[in-house]
Amino acid sequence: MAVPKGKVSKARRDKRRSPNMKKVAPSLSTCPQCHEPKLPHRVCPNCNYYDGKEVVAE
Repeated sequence: MAVPKGKVSKARRDKRRSPNMKKVAPSLSTCPQCHEPKLPHRVCPNCNYYDGKEVVAE
């Protein structure tokens, strides 16, 4: 009968299971300036505004 030589640690066990974990797409929020979808806590790529101020000069 096959018997394991030792206890498999949680880290080693979870490394083996990691490819099966579902990948989730990042959530999007709407820009209050131009109402386009953008990543939260990032400068809007469409209008270059963050927190009501233009941060990237065009």
